[in-house]
Amino acid sequence: MEILKELDYNGVKIQIVRGDITEENVDAIVNAANRFLRHGGGVAGAIVRAGGEKIQEESDEYVRTHGPLRTGEAVITSGGRLKAKYVIHTVGPVWRGQGGEDSLLYDAVFNALLRACEVRAKSVSMPAISTGIYGFPKERAVPIFARAIKDFIDTHGCVKLIRICNIDYETAKIFAEKFEI
Repeated sequence: MEILKELDYNGVKIQIVRGDITEENVDAIVNAANRFLRHGGGVAGAIVRAGGEKIQEESDEYVRTHGPLRTGEAVITSGGRLKAKYVIHTVGPVWRGQGGEDSLLYDAVFNALLRACEVRAKSVSMPAISTGIYGFPKERAVPIFARAIKDFIDTHGCVKLIRICNIDYETAKIFAEKFEI
């Protein structure tokens, strides 16, 4: 793990890091999930491979009981064999450039952090939700992440460390260069 940027906002440490989210030593990690919580590829697949099938089983049970998630929603499962005790699954928007994607990305980030409060997580690591295979422009995502994180910190005091963690150096670099709060 390589810290590319570190900020402090109202007593909360915010870090932009390049690393493997499945190896993060935090209370909760965030999974960029699809609405059916089928964790086959990308970050989601890596989380299940590292954390074990228990994460997928709990996800399947959630969808069976409650139905698929809406874009912007977030739910929690255990972390299985991960260092993180919890995985917060949030559904970010697929970029189509038709409007509405910005607010849905904001909701995905904000709601993931809210779920962290529910389990009293003090530290959370999240990827650059929607900026991979969902195609959300990375440069456009950065200020949305910053605003959602700032608004969350301004209204909730539970989380003390928020990391934005990407294995992809290009994404981590863009977030480090552009993230301001």
